[in-house]
Amino acid sequence: MLDIIPSTEDMILLVGESLYNIWIKLDALIEEKYDMERLWNKGGKAWKYEYKYRRGGKTLCALYARENCVGFMIILGKDERLKFEADRDTFSQEVQRIYDETQTYHDGKWLMFEPMDTTLFDDFTRLLRIKRKPNRK
Repeated sequence: MLDIIPSTEDMILLVGESLYNIWIKLDALIEEKYDMERLWNKGGKAWKYEYKYRRGGKTLCALYARENCVGFMIILGKDERLKFEADRDTFSQEVQRIYDETQTYHDGKWLMFEPMDTTLFDDFTRLLRIKRKPNRK
């Protein structure tokens, strides 16, 4: 756990205003559909912060922040990969490319996106739906 949760100012200084706006929109998109526990953590070697969405001990996805960059990670397990692969042609080229280039581990594919704008948000929504049905109306 983080001792200090970053303020809005901290985040803007870290990622920049335009990417902070992407972060806020992505958080709102997830928040609108999912009632989740949200946890701030250190982001490991590659990231300064991790902001994880969990429920019942299971992680839905996580947002990451580092200098001039935000990340959106979703892990697709075996069954979820099958669902994605059945529908892959309906996803953008970018999502398909990242899916194909991501190594598969025993617990699934850890898909990391670094959105610069909102163009992939529809795909993100659909990836989240593969992972878990929305639990908000």
